[in-house]
Amino acid sequence: MTDEAEITDTGATPRADKAMLVRWLASAGIVAIGLIVGGFVLGDGLVRMKAAERSVTVRGLAEREVTADLATWTVSFASTATDLRTAQASTDQDATAVREFFDDLGFPENELTPAGVNVSNYTDDGIVFYTVRQRIVLRTKDIERAQRAVRRQAELVRKGVVLEDGSGITYTFTGLNAIKPEMVAEATRDARMAAEQFAEDSGADVGSIRKATQGYFSIDARDGEAGGWGVGDTPFKKVRVVTTVDFALD
Repeated sequence: MTDEAEITDTGATPRADKAMLVRWLASAGIVAIGLIVGGFVLGDGLVRMKAAERSVTVRGLAEREVTADLATWTVSFASTATDLRTAQASTDQDATAVREFFDDLGFPENELTPAGVNVSNYTDDGIVFYTVRQRIVLRTKDIERAQRAVRRQAELVRKGVVLEDGSGITYTFTGLNAIKPEMVAEATRDARMAAEQFAEDSGADVGSIRKATQGYFSIDARDGEAGGWGVGDTPFKKVRVVTTVDFALD
């Protein structure tokens, strides 16, 4: 009986080893397949991530010439006398002359605003002198009429009005919000043209916008800054904006 038991045990061992081997091979196969699939996914992901890093950053420019729609002219004048009352009376006469000047040119009275009075004094050889300064501001949307007024400002001097350095006209363009969308679109198109040129040179295609930054709008004199005594500004302006756009490359 002992021999039979030993023969039975010996016959069962190969079958158990075979089953264990099959299970081990199956597990190894699953692991191998998982590693292959994982490597493929990881590699594909790295390729896509690398492709996503391909981009070009360019700037687009848009410029537009406009005409100012608001004119502001500050007329500053002063009178000096040895007593305050005389200086004040002389300045009041100048204020009347200034108002008549603008009235003759056809400006409505509500477009003129007093902008303050200043009094100062100094002593020369023991004599006290008083200086009274006044300012009147013209604010109008009639640009052509304002330009005519500036060209004729010498008439005020001939009437005895002493214009000070603080006098000068400023032209302002207030319609920026109306042209902003079109100018931003134009600057973006300009940026895409630059990106397409870059892509063509590098053998790539321009994709979608990844990131964009709108620059500041600037409004400057069209022909450069005006200068010199009595010259304040020009109504002819140039609006400018620069956008920075990051395009993907396919």
